[in-house]
Formats: sequence, C-alpha cells, structure tokens
Amino acid sequence: MEITPTDLATELSAIAESSPAPLSAASALVGDPSQFGRVGDDGIVYVKSSDGERAVGSYPGKSAEEALAYFVRKFEALASEVALLAARIKSGAMVPSDAAAAVTKLREQVVNLNGVGDLALLAASVEQIPSLIEDHRAAYQERKEIENAVKEAKRAQAVEAKEKLVAEAEELAASENWKVTGERLKVLLDEWKAAPRLDKKTDADFWKRFSSSRNKFDKRRRTHFAALEATQSQVQEKKEAIVKEAEALATSREWLPTARRFKELMDAWKESGRGKPSVDTKMWSRFKAAQDQFFAAKNEDLGKRQESMSANLIKREELIVKFEALVPFSDVNSGKRAFRDLMDQWQKIGMTERSKRAALDARLAKVEDALDTVEQEHYRRTDPTAIARANEVVQGLIAAIENYENQAKKAEAAGNAAKAMVAKEAAEARKIWLAEAQKGLTEFKKA
Repeated sequence: MEITPTDLATELSAIAESSPAPLSAASALVGDPSQFGRVGDDGIVYVKSSDGERAVGSYPGKSAEEALAYFVRKFEALASEVALLAARIKSGAMVPSDAAAAVTKLREQVVNLNGVGDLALLAASVEQIPSLIEDHRAAYQERKEIENAVKEAKRAQAVEAKEKLVAEAEELAASENWKVTGERLKVLLDEWKAAPRLDKKTDADFWKRFSSSRNKFDKRRRTHFAALEATQSQVQEKKEAIVKEAEALATSREWLPTARRFKELMDAWKESGRGKPSVDTKMWSRFKAAQDQFFAAKNEDLGKRQESMSANLIKREELIVKFEALVPFSDVNSGKRAFRDLMDQWQKIGMTERSKRAALDARLAKVEDALDTVEQEHYRRTDPTAIARANEVVQGLIAAIENYENQAKKAEAAGNAAKAMVAKEAAEARKIWLAEAQKGLTEFKKA
C-alpha cells in the first residue's frame, strides 16, 4: 500500500487530532519537513528538535538542497510506515498482536532515525497507535468473524460442489455408455481441478472416492473392449471367409444355386455379429461388390434369356398345334415317326418361361398319352402269344362243341332225351362263345 507525502500528512494529522491532548506539532507535520533541518557549511545535515540540533549525516558530492532532501525522504519513509500501520489497523486487516509488535519496532526506528522532519510529532504519532489498536480490536474481530463466515460458506460450497462431483462419478462408475461416460468423467475431472481446495484430509477423502469411481469405470471399460476386441477378431475371421467365398462366386454362371448361396452368405453375415466398425465397413464393401457383380451378370443374362424365351415360346406354340394334329393316330408306325420328328424339333428349342411352358407341356402330354394308347392297342393285336392263345381258345371251343353234339346224339339214340337236351344246350352256348372268339381272332389278323 503506497502512501504519498500528502496521504502521509493527512494520516499523521488524523492520528494527532484523535489524541486526547492534540499534538502541538501537527501543523508542522502537515507542512514542510525540511523546516526541521539545515545543512552546515561543511556539508553536515542537522535535524532540529526541542533539545537542539543533532547531526544526521552528509551526502558528499551533492548540493545542500539535495543533501537536505535526501534526509527528508528518510523521515517521510518512516512516517509512511507509521501511516500505513495506522491505516491497516483502522481497516481491521491487522492482527492486534502483530500491530503491537510493529509499534515496538517503530519506536526504535524513530529514536534511531537519521532523517529530517518533526521527530517529536512522529514519535507522538507512534504513541497514539496503541490506543488505535484497542479502538479497532472489535472491528478486527468482527472482520475476522465475517472472513471466517465467508470462508466457511465458501468451504461449504466447495464441499457441496465436490460431493456432487463425487456422487456423479460414483453413479457413472457402473455405466456401459462408454464413450459418453468417458467424456463426462473428463469434464468432471476438469471441474474437480478448477474447484477450490479444502483441507488436506477432506480433499483426500473426496479424491479417494472420485478416483476410485474413475478407476472402476476405466477397468470395466478396458475389460469390455478387451473382450470386444477378442469377439471382433472372431467376427472378422468369419466375415473374411464369407467375403472370400462371395468374391469367388462373383463370376459364377450357375444362377440359381449361386443366388441361393449368396442368400445363405448374407444370413451368415448377419448372424456373425458386429466387428470393428472400420473393418466391417471395408469387408462389407467387398462383399457387396461381389454380390452386385454376380447379380448384375445374372440380370443381364436374364434379360437376354427373356428375349430368347419369348421367341422359343412362339416356336413351341406353333409346334404344339402340329402335335395335336396327329390325333387321332390312324397308323401307329407312321404316327410314331411323325411324333418323333416333331419331338426332335421340340427338344431343340431352347428355354421357355416355366410358367408359360407348363400349359404347353400339358397339351403335349395328352398327345403322348393318345399315342401310348394306340401303341398299346397295336401291340396287343400283333402279339404272337396273344394270337396263339386266341387260336387255342377257338380250337378248344370247336372241339367242345363237337364233343357236346356227339354226346347229344348218343343220348338221343339211347332214348335219354333229358341228357341229350343238356348236351345240346351246352353246345349252343359254346357256339356263341366261339363266334366271339373267332371275331377277336379276326381282329388280330386285321392288325
């Protein structure tokens, strides 16, 4: 706290005026301190007092005015200390015991001062300070109480703030929102560093809880990411295998089985889990590129085949009319040759859209069924074994008729009319069967 000469004079005057018996030198203190000194012809500087003059020193190589001013400044410097002490006491900033010790020191300094000024008034001003100390002791106590209250309030605020930081850190210790929580704990640490300090023990206790929460979270995060890294390594291996197979299939022209395999690979990709994002992104780009390459080629081929299938459909529709024109088959052999010729043409036609070909195949199947029926009937009529069996049946019936007719004649000759009647009826019945058998045999011969 810097005291100017004017402030010095004002403060010392205030001290003098506050004395029960006003100091007689107060007017001189406000005036010019150099009036209390002179410089001899030999350059020695003297200070004047009620006891006479006293040499205070010299300032070789300087003028009388400069030498006198030098010793005035010494007086003013000590007077500044007196004024400063008084001001600090009145402000309540000075501890009374420290102020008393300062008075003792000032007394010694005034007695031993080699300076120019009103030394008596300065000494008297020093002696007024003890009463000033007592007058402001209550103010000091009040100031200290206010300071203590403010200090305690600030401490309470600091305790509350740190308790809040610690409580939030403890709550976050169990969080699994790793990124957000990690950033929040950094903010809390910065707030902790910026918060006012408490006493060593309280700060240590709070820090132990705060640090423990951060360490707990960091340990859980490291464990999580270590496990995640291991899992991601396994996921990466699986996806690498999937990608390599997809890249190998990219040029395949086995459209249906490869398309099904790509679907299976896509399902396998989804089931493999999440890997490291940057690695996943790169591998997905490779997988997608291979998949796109295959399906682009497949779609291009499908477009070409669609045009071809449309043309093939027209050919089949034209040809199926010719197939149907063969029915009914008048001659098996010529019918079979015509059918085979048309079938050769049918089989040489390329792919046709499955949904539209089904109806054509159904129509062709009817023609095939008709040909099979005629062919089976033809085979039945030309089968040597069947003809032989038919001949055997005819000959057998002829023999049976002859036998029954002979039996009838013998019965009639014997006069057994009833037995003759039975034999005749049996012969007549077999004649009917014989007519049918001979008719069938005739059909075999026509074939």
